[in-house]
Amino acid sequence: MTETQISPADSALPGWLSRLPPGMRPYAMLARWDRPVGIWLLYLPCLIGLAFERIKTGLYLTDFIWAVLFLIGAIAMRGAGCTRNDITDRDFDAKVERTALRPLPAGLVSLREAHIFLGIQLAVGLLVWLCLPGDAKIVALLSIPLVAAYPFMKRVTWWPQAWLGATFNWGALVGVAVAGSVGFPAILLYVGLGCWTVAYDTIYALQDREDDALIGVKSTARLFGKHAALYSFGFFIIAAALIAAASGLQGAGRMGAVTSLAFLGHATSQISRLKRHGEDIALAVFKSNVWTGALVALGLTLSAMTPEPTPRTIFSGPEIVPDGAPDKVSLPFGLELQKSGQKPSSRETWLKTDIRRILERDGFAFPNAADNSHDQSEPTKP
Repeated sequence: MTETQISPADSALPGWLSRLPPGMRPYAMLARWDRPVGIWLLYLPCLIGLAFERIKTGLYLTDFIWAVLFLIGAIAMRGAGCTRNDITDRDFDAKVERTALRPLPAGLVSLREAHIFLGIQLAVGLLVWLCLPGDAKIVALLSIPLVAAYPFMKRVTWWPQAWLGATFNWGALVGVAVAGSVGFPAILLYVGLGCWTVAYDTIYALQDREDDALIGVKSTARLFGKHAALYSFGFFIIAAALIAAASGLQGAGRMGAVTSLAFLGHATSQISRLKRHGEDIALAVFKSNVWTGALVALGLTLSAMTPEPTPRTIFSGPEIVPDGAPDKVSLPFGLELQKSGQKPSSRETWLKTDIRRILERDGFAFPNAADNSHDQSEPTKP
């Protein structure tokens, strides 16, 4: 059997596949280990969510452990998703040139063997799930309906890419839940990453547009038609705006803005390449989204490592005025006007003070307690 016979047409690592033991090759193809781009696109949202939540607290040493666990989980669950997708689409794959040499339509593994391999990968994912904190466990479980329904979306809706975006980026919410709690900024981030997935998976689907039309498979690439690149760019713009808004609400400040601009700049270069060279480079453009996601993960990580500096201004800050009259007043040239230590009675008036001073001059004496008494003391003649 030649290398081209053991490798599907869309394999990214055919040489690596050929060096595997013959018994392992079909399973490696079934889990798409020869196409690591999908692993990265599932793994990066987990890192993005973790870094996003750490903007408020800074990074911890345990975050490196979470990063390793997320990678293991991404490899296992992406492989499980691809295996289940191939089980579901085995009849469709046999009719598409790009997927006809996948293990199930090519007869390299049986349906029973594919189900066993699926169970093994799910068991690895379960071990990673057991290591998560309680809140993150609940968030991860909520993704099961999305994962289970995805293989059927291309049959019932023109927007399977949107469903993929909701599924593939659920790891961002898990990453947030590992480090804190899922709030409104995290939801904004999740929706933004979902729009990013719609953009890059529409580009990916351009490869199969003709075959999909023949067998009745729906996609946004078919829905958008000749304007697919333009619509993809629109989703890139929405994604950048939502990532910027979420980062601002989270306190990322300037670094969050720079991250969003870098994301949009890379996305713009993708669409520019696609418009110049046509749909023949759709796969290469799709693969470059690993770098797009890496820019977001790196930017938010740097934001978590570097606190936002205090803004500088030529204007003075607000002055807090204490309650009551001040004890002293500053004058020019370092002089101060200070109150005397004795606090006057609340009933003291200028008229009463003058009368008292005149009576004291004439020999009348006033008890000290009379100053604080509500009763008028009678003056006594010595």
